[in-house]
Amino acid sequence: MSEPKFRLDGRTALVTGARSGIGRACALALAASGADVLCWGRAGDVGSTAAEVRALGRQSWAVGVDLADPDSSAAEVGRLLAEHRVDVLVNNAGIIRRAPAIGTTLRDWRDVLAVNLDAAFLLAGLVGRQMLANRWGRIINMASVLSFQGGILVPAYAASKHGLAGLTKALANEWAADGVTVNAIAPGYIRTENTAPLRADPVREPAVRGRIPVGDWGEPEDVAAAAVFLASPAARYVNGQVLIVDGGWLAR
Repeated sequence: MSEPKFRLDGRTALVTGARSGIGRACALALAASGADVLCWGRAGDVGSTAAEVRALGRQSWAVGVDLADPDSSAAEVGRLLAEHRVDVLVNNAGIIRRAPAIGTTLRDWRDVLAVNLDAAFLLAGLVGRQMLANRWGRIINMASVLSFQGGILVPAYAASKHGLAGLTKALANEWAADGVTVNAIAPGYIRTENTAPLRADPVREPAVRGRIPVGDWGEPEDVAAAAVFLASPAARYVNGQVLIVDGGWLAR
C-alpha cells in the first residue's frame, strides 16, 4: 500500500503478540507502510520480528513482558511511553484453551481472559491516555469471528472475543471526538499456531474449509492489510467497527 493515504511515515506502532502469525504480519505490514514498530512478546521471543522490521528500513524495538502479568505490563508501558510517542496500538496477543465447558477450569478461564481481554483494556487505557493528549491515535483490537459465534470447545476464548468487540465500541464512543479511533479486526480461519490443531484434524479441517466461500484458509498477511488500513489516514472516518476478514465464513 504505497498510496499517500495508506502511508504511516513518522508514526510509531506498538504490536502485541508480534513473534509470529498475525502479530508478526501486522508489524511487518505497518513497517512497510512507513511506521517504526515496538514488537511486544514474552521474554526473548520477538527479537526476530524486530530484526525483520529493521531490515525494512524502519526502527524497531523488542519488548519482552508477559501480558498475563498486569503490574509488569503497566510498568513496561509506562517506560515505553516515556521514550516513544505511540500512535498506533495493535492489541493482537491472544491465547486459546480448547476443552468442553464442563472441563474448563476457572484457572483456564481466567488465563484466557487475562491475556485476550484484560491486557487489551489495560494497554488501551495507558496508551490511549497519551493518544488523547496528542489528539491523534489508532487503536486496533484483534477480535475474531467468535466475537459473533460460540465456536466449539472454546468457551473462554469466545467470551473474551465477544468482550473485546464490546470494549472496542465503548472506547470508540468515548475517544473519537478527541482524535483517537478504536476499531477491531475479526479474522476468520487463518493459518497460525492457534489454528494448527484444527488444520491437523482430518474431520474438522475439510469441514471448516468447505464452509468458507473463498475455499481456503486465510493468511496472516490478509489480516495485516486490514490493520494497515485502519491505522492509516484512509480510515479517518472509520470508528467503532469490527472489520471481518474471513473469506466469507460469516456470510454462510
